[in-house]
Amino acid sequence: MTLRVAVVTVGRSDYGIYFPVLQLLHRDQAVDLKLIVAAAHLDPKYGNTIQEIERDGFEIAARVPMAMQGDSRADVAATIGVGIQEFTAAYQRIEPDILLLLGDRYEMFAAAIAALPLRIPVAHIHGGELTLGAIDDAIRHAITKLSHVHFAATADYGRRIRQLGEEPWRVHVTGSPVIDSILSMEPVPKADLEREIGLELSRTLLITYHPVTLEDNPAEDVSNLLKAVSAGGHNLLFTYSNADAHTDEIMRRITEFVDRAANARLISNLGHRKYHSVQRYVAAMVGNSSSGVIEAASFHLPVVNVGIRQAGRVRTANVIDVGKSEEEIRAGIMRATSAEFRSAAARVENPYGDGRAAQRIVSVLKSLDTGTILLMKKFIDYPLS
Repeated sequence: MTLRVAVVTVGRSDYGIYFPVLQLLHRDQAVDLKLIVAAAHLDPKYGNTIQEIERDGFEIAARVPMAMQGDSRADVAATIGVGIQEFTAAYQRIEPDILLLLGDRYEMFAAAIAALPLRIPVAHIHGGELTLGAIDDAIRHAITKLSHVHFAATADYGRRIRQLGEEPWRVHVTGSPVIDSILSMEPVPKADLEREIGLELSRTLLITYHPVTLEDNPAEDVSNLLKAVSAGGHNLLFTYSNADAHTDEIMRRITEFVDRAANARLISNLGHRKYHSVQRYVAAMVGNSSSGVIEAASFHLPVVNVGIRQAGRVRTANVIDVGKSEEEIRAGIMRATSAEFRSAAARVENPYGDGRAAQRIVSVLKSLDTGTILLMKKFIDYPLS
C-alpha cells in the first residue's frame, strides 16, 4: 500500500534542509508525496520562493497563506491562529498517513497543532536543539511533544528529546539533511555568481540578521551591525530576515544602507544551491542565522555569530560568538578574516551529519505502522537522582 506523506514547508530556510528528503520521497514508488507550501513561500516580499519549488519539479498539493498583517508580536500570534485553520482544511483534503515537519518556526507550530485533533501522526526533523534567544526554542520543544517520531541532527539532541519524556524507539539520530545537500551539490561557479551579484566574493561578508524574538531594541542592534560590517572595507551581501515581529524595521534599515553603499547588495532569495555556493566562496559570515552554526562548518567558513539568538546550539571552532555592540562585532570580523583564524577553521569537522540523513529519514518513515501504536504516546520519566 502506498504511504501518503504530507510535508509542510513554510520558507526558504526549511526548504533547503528538506530538499534531499523531498527528492527521495518524490522518486519512491511506495510513497505518495503531498507537499504543502505555506507562509513566506507565498509572500513576494520574501522572493516568491514558491517558484523555486516549482522549478525543482515538485507538485504542490496545497497552498496555505499565512502572511502577517503587520510587524508586531500580536500579529505573530494572530498568524498562528490563521495557520491552524488553513492547515486543518488542507489536511482534510489531503488525508495524509503521516505528516513531516521541520524545525521551530511559529508557522510550523500551527501545522503541528492542526494535526493533533485530526489524529495525524507527526514526524519532526531538528528537534532537541536550543536557541535560547528566540521564542523558537519553546516552539521547537512544543512540536516535539506534539510529534510521534523524531529525527535528531546529533546524538546530544536525540538525548534531549528522550529527556523530554519521549520513548527511545521514537527517536532516531539521522543527522541534518542539509548536510546531504552540501556534500552532493555541484556548486555554481564563482565567476558566474560574481557576475550575477556584482561583487568579488572572496572579499565579501555574507550577512543575515534575524529578529531576536525574546529581546527588544532591534533598531539599535541592526544599527550596530551595519556600522561594524562597513568598517573593514569588505563587500557586503545581505539576505532577508525571517518573517518575525520587527522584521520590517530591520529590513528597512538594511535596505536604506544598501541603497547608499556601492559595495553592498541585498538579495531576498538566492535559492539553496546558490546560497551554499556563496558560502563556499565568501570571506566570512556575520549575523545570527542557524546556517552559520549548522552549515558553515561544512565549508570551513569563519562565522561571527552575533548575540544570543543561537545560544545553546552545538557549534564548532569556526564560529566566533560576540555581543551586539559595534566594537564586539567589528573585533569578531577582524579575527574571523585573519589568515590565522581561517587556517584554524579549515580543520573543523561538521557534527551535524555525514550525508546520509535523508536516506535514514525516508527509511524510517516507510517502516512505520501509522496506526494506534504510533499515536498512543507514553511519557518516560527519568529516574530521580
